[in-house]
Amino acid sequence: MDYTPINRRNFLKSAAAAAVFPAIIPASALGRDGNTAPSERIVMASIGVGGQGMYDTRALFSMPDVQYVAVCDVDKKHCADAAATVNEYYASRAASGAYSGCREYHDFREVLARDDIDAVMIATPDHWHAVISVAAARAGKDIYCEKPLANSIPEGRAVVDAARRYGRVFQTGSHERSRDNARYACELVRNGRIGNLHTIRVQMPLDHLEIYGQTHPEMPVPEHFDYDFWLGPAREAPYTEKRCHFYFRYILDYSGGEMTDRGAHIIDLGQLGNATDHTTPISVEGKGTFPREGLFNTAYEYDFAFEYENGVRLLGDSRSPRGVRFEGDEGWIFIHVHGGNLEAEPASILQEVIAPNEIHLGRSRGHHYDFIECVKSRGETKAPVEVGHHTATMCHMANIAMLLGKKLKWDPAAERFDDATANRMMQPSMRAPWIL
Repeated sequence: MDYTPINRRNFLKSAAAAAVFPAIIPASALGRDGNTAPSERIVMASIGVGGQGMYDTRALFSMPDVQYVAVCDVDKKHCADAAATVNEYYASRAASGAYSGCREYHDFREVLARDDIDAVMIATPDHWHAVISVAAARAGKDIYCEKPLANSIPEGRAVVDAARRYGRVFQTGSHERSRDNARYACELVRNGRIGNLHTIRVQMPLDHLEIYGQTHPEMPVPEHFDYDFWLGPAREAPYTEKRCHFYFRYILDYSGGEMTDRGAHIIDLGQLGNATDHTTPISVEGKGTFPREGLFNTAYEYDFAFEYENGVRLLGDSRSPRGVRFEGDEGWIFIHVHGGNLEAEPASILQEVIAPNEIHLGRSRGHHYDFIECVKSRGETKAPVEVGHHTATMCHMANIAMLLGKKLKWDPAAERFDDATANRMMQPSMRAPWIL
């Protein structure tokens, strides 16, 4: 679909098209054969359908309580492939073997203008998360947004405020906290099985060290890719293939490197085990090795430390294996990320049963299922917006401390450093016309 700026005429055309029911309706859409009736289904769209976006989309459209009607991406190839995948899935379940009810969009605003869509999944590059999440909340959509919640601390606060103001269900894509083993390990920690918790160690090895220091020449923009729209609120920059899609995460204009990528998962588990989902630490310090040349400029070696008001310290570095270790005065527990396998000392800790009168963190059928169940019940998800914001805040705090190479005090309530330079560094700079 070619990009057309949204205006009243295009909005009316889009709304009219959305009102046309597909000519071929699968039996499942009618609620036959034990399937969910359409009146009880959550109508969804995906915004950003590259690698992770397509993974999330598959997880969601395969659920019987969900009906996918739209996909959106500034890369026409991604968009066409996603729409074909959705349509093929529903066609395989239709008596006729045909289905074409999933539309392709180029501009996320056209998706949000559809009043038949209940919820959206957002898996764009990080620098788009806040703009689209805030717009989706204003449009009355419930939101599943990939981690990190936003690409800066003030942007994250704007997302929290919008989700609260418009009463939206929000799931941050920090799916590691929905794993049974991770929740069990955090229950053990919070119920004193390792004694008094004093230290959390976060280990974040980098898989793509070979990319650092490489130079990448300017290239012609592919015809199927709207590069200017991809840049969006980020500053102008020459196109080169490795700037976009997967590798954007290693460029500070669009992401925060390993810190905000898989580091967000691991720090998030540290927050859960420390019972500090509701807040952030009171200080941060760190050292990082940043490239001096090349396209990629996020840290590839790092050593950082947080201190919480409760006295617990969270220490992080770039060692293997990837995961989080909770250390108490009577033992330790290590959660491997990804996969969720557990280690402990003494090993007998992992045989402990959490008694009925102890702290229980509940279980999830899965991170995506949890979102859909909460959309229906209006309950709180396993990774609600404020929790996602606090975890992302810690990631950004660590990056700022490493860039400055100094210890910084932090006010969790005001969300400000004790350092004017650090406060300036956390402010987003958005290219017109994009604003929150």
